[in-house]
Amino acid sequence: MTIEDRDDAYLITHALATDTLSRLRDVETEQVAFRKGLVKLGRICGYEIIDGAMETEYVPVQTPLEETTGERVKGLDDVVIINVLRAATPFVEGLLKAFPRAKQGVISAGRDEEAGMTEDGEFPITVDYVKLPEIRPDDTVIVADPMLATGSTMVAVLDHVLDEAEDFEDLFVLSAVSAPAGLVRVSEAVPEADLLTVAIDDRLDDDGFIVPGLGDAGDRAFRTV
Repeated sequence: MTIEDRDDAYLITHALATDTLSRLRDVETEQVAFRKGLVKLGRICGYEIIDGAMETEYVPVQTPLEETTGERVKGLDDVVIINVLRAATPFVEGLLKAFPRAKQGVISAGRDEEAGMTEDGEFPITVDYVKLPEIRPDDTVIVADPMLATGSTMVAVLDHVLDEAEDFEDLFVLSAVSAPAGLVRVSEAVPEADLLTVAIDDRLDDDGFIVPGLGDAGDRAFRTV
């Protein structure tokens, strides 16, 4: 198993995930390679969720020669992936390679950089757009955002998700890189969510950015710097 329990989060330790993240961190990785890396990382994380968190069942299979017993993953058609715009778009593209029949939702949310971070380590959050599919009791919900920094944006996003969903099978918050303070904030605000990340970095700087991090994932993926 390549998902390890780290108190406030579960760490995805698959070798390809850590290798891909190292390439994403590199300042020399240009836009196209960065976007492709996020897609690849999303796919790997999706497979890890399937392997580590979804049940299987035995089913009869008729081969060309005789009937035998096979094993299938349960619930692959009962997945909702929520894209936290905009940085999560290539990350979600990768997730959809693991869950091609998933329903999709989008939430446009961002922190007010001009207002700055409060003494409690939070940012004011603006939510501009919400479009979510029906979330049913047997659905697995995955909320994806490559960077979990202060946790302020994710808490605001999860508030909208929980408003729409009365019940669900599992709720996962998936990120590539997380800061300890953000993991604590989200786990305390939404204890029913399982937090999955490829790396837990050292800290936040005075501007609320993850250190060492990988820079602004949205800017690097969409070449807006």
